[in-house]
Amino acid sequence: MTDPGRLVIFVTGNESRGDDAAGPLLLQRLEGDLPAGARVVCEFQLQVEHALELRGADVALFVDAACGLEAPFEFAEADGKGPVSSFSHALSPQAVLDVFRRIEGVEPPPAFILGLRAVRFELGEGLSALAEEAVEAALPFARELFQFPQPDHWRAPAQARARSLPRFGKKSAV
Repeated sequence: MTDPGRLVIFVTGNESRGDDAAGPLLLQRLEGDLPAGARVVCEFQLQVEHALELRGADVALFVDAACGLEAPFEFAEADGKGPVSSFSHALSPQAVLDVFRRIEGVEPPPAFILGLRAVRFELGEGLSALAEEAVEAALPFARELFQFPQPDHWRAPAQARARSLPRFGKKSAV
């Protein structure tokens, strides 16, 4: 068997904010299925410092609730050319990749985004039926990805599933 390389999984979400819990819930359900040596970073939101987690990685996966998805989930390769926000401490996956490029002076590892359909983010709300459906639909897909955590194996399903990069972020202020 070939070396799977170093996988970094960024899971963002707040379990107290309705569908924002979808990413952490997916991670909980996948815990026994993660590839050996995978590093998991679970936070409420992505920040500039997360770019440092990409050092030495061969591939990265960003998992988060996503607004405006028609399908239960979408999977796409991130291009790493997102704007770095100057008014917030929260970043998109593309912006984290761009920060890595700026501080390291090299291209970031290939990165992919798994967006889970989400519709509500109110404090104290539970997971909606649509978000629960998204988590359940993404489970077997993620398990398949983790069998071969290498960019070459992930590009075909990313191209097949991606309609557009998921719009990460919450509709309500924190």
